[in-house]
Amino acid sequence: QVQLVESGGGLVQPGDSLRLSCAAPKNIFRWSPKGWFRQAPGKERELVATITPSGDQTNYADSVKCRFTISRDNAKNTVYLQMNSLKPEDRAVYYCAAAYGSAWKSVSDFGAWGQGTQVTVSS
Repeated sequence: QVQLVESGGGLVQPGDSLRLSCAAPKNIFRWSPKGWFRQAPGKERELVATITPSGDQTNYADSVKCRFTISRDNAKNTVYLQMNSLKPEDRAVYYCAAAYGSAWKSVSDFGAWGQGTQVTVSS
């Protein structure tokens, strides 16, 4: 049962920005570590950015550092991914996920996944 719902994907040109959102109903995963991941065609799912329950710590893939920012609003039970200076290699399906435990820095730490939103960067 999908309990995380992503939105905000789309088709943009190189250099553009997008903001992804991921909402969960009621109190489900409100205080869980959360993250954004992506999977490009023919490639494995990879970590993009993760964030602790309070939002005081974040973790980024080297390929997106200084371009992407993860944040969360626990009152709205929503996590965001602000993506700036998008590149064609950022094209992928982006997934939001929540962790069932306290670990939060690896793909394997996350067990609850959304259905994904497509991001395409092309001129």
